[in-house]
Amino acid sequence: MAKIKKEISEDLKELRSKLLENNVILGTDKTLKALQAKGVEKVYLSKNCPKTTVEDIQHYASLADVQVISLEMDNEELGVFCKKNFFISVLAITA
Repeated sequence: MAKIKKEISEDLKELRSKLLENNVILGTDKTLKALQAKGVEKVYLSKNCPKTTVEDIQHYASLADVQVISLEMDNEELGVFCKKNFFISVLAITA
């Protein structure tokens, strides 16, 4: 399994800059497909991401040797952080 790292303010700064550059993938399905294609640098999970989704992401991230970061924000807060009007449980930074 991929190791899950707790959030650090540096990660949030990196995430904010990648959001501004549009180098992110939003959503579980798109992130899983990108992990299988090995087009992802990091994956961010909300703190209330469903357990089955976390397990799937960890599995594919370990195969692709991608870091998984668990944020201290729930999916609603992550949606607001990304300036979207919907909840976000999973997002990935593209390579």
